[in-house]
Amino acid sequence: MRVLLVEDDEMIGESVKTGLRQDGFAVDWVQDGSAAELALAGEGYDLVLLDLGLPRRSGLEVLKGLRQRGAQLPVLIVTARDAVQDRVAGLDAGADDYLVKPFDLDELAARMRALHRRHVGRPEPVVRVGPLAITVATHTVMHGDRPVALSAREFALLMALVERPGVVLSRAQLEDKLYGWGEEVESNTIEVYIHGLRKKLGADFVRTVRGVGYMVPRT
Repeated sequence: MRVLLVEDDEMIGESVKTGLRQDGFAVDWVQDGSAAELALAGEGYDLVLLDLGLPRRSGLEVLKGLRQRGAQLPVLIVTARDAVQDRVAGLDAGADDYLVKPFDLDELAARMRALHRRHVGRPEPVVRVGPLAITVATHTVMHGDRPVALSAREFALLMALVERPGVVLSRAQLEDKLYGWGEEVESNTIEVYIHGLRKKLGADFVRTVRGVGYMVPRT
């Protein structure tokens, strides 16, 4: 999942970015409202984590502008403002959820997963694809009765593919789902992870469309 983190506090931003990346999220971090608008105009995100008290342009202005442009991606407000009127203003402006600082990273990740499930029309916590049962919250993958151990990157790649079965995704599109700004990506990284998935899930689970990319067939 590709996430835009909009947070002006250095310590909070670095902590959230690091924690989410370790959990397999691709995270881009900006520290003011104007930078957030530029990022949202140029990148394809699955979810936005948005502080309200931002320099240059407030989080509420960023949110209102996003919704006025018709963007439907989920927005989770993460802020120290805990007054009822602030919650109401944020939700009425188009936020999908509201979390007050300080917060637990596990709760933040759970809320993000829940928002993403609803956004893609998949409210159930377990994704079933052919013989696979994938529990997103715990990164648990079962192949029939057999548990399959995947690294965080392999799991993120698997989710990017199974969320769009039958759709061919290019290497660049898959890299966008796995890596945030500033993360080093080797030229053959996606191929290495695809090889790992095939080795663990079966050679035919991920198909190669020569010259285009990779896909998981519809079942």
